Amino acid sequence: MQSFKGREKARRYAMQALYGWHIANGSLKDIETFYLTDRNPKNFDTEYFGRLLHGIPQNLGAVDNLITPFLDRPFNKLDPIELTILRIAAYEFKYSIDVPFRVVIHEAVELAKVFGAEDSHKFTNSVIDKMAKELRANEVLNWQNQKIAAV
Repeated sequence: MQSFKGREKARRYAMQALYGWHIANGSLKDIETFYLTDRNPKNFDTEYFGRLLHGIPQNLGAVDNLITPFLDRPFNKLDPIELTILRIAAYEFKYSIDVPFRVVIHEAVELAKVFGAEDSHKFTNSVIDKMAKELRANEVLNWQNQKIAAV
């Protein structure tokens, strides 16, 4: 079983790979081969990396439709880094139910802080928080109720 750090790196590499795919429209197989040979596969969850790398493009229309209602600007005006991060988060909300919503939000914000523009993490956090409340409504509600009960 891979550690949380293994998935964190898998997300980071998937974000970089999907960004490159989006910008250059390259072959996913070539991109995957590059990451699996250029990075030490023992240091990240290669299975999860592959799931994100192939799952997002395979479900691109559905993933983009999950994002669109929560945007405050036209889809085509999104920064490519922000778009890639939002796609990963939307995919995880919908197709990776084993990943808690709070982890999805945290990881997306961290990616935006590292790779995005100066205040990209604020925009990303806002959009993903709204997505979580709709796409993982029961999980969010349960978490909120647990917080209230603990007080």
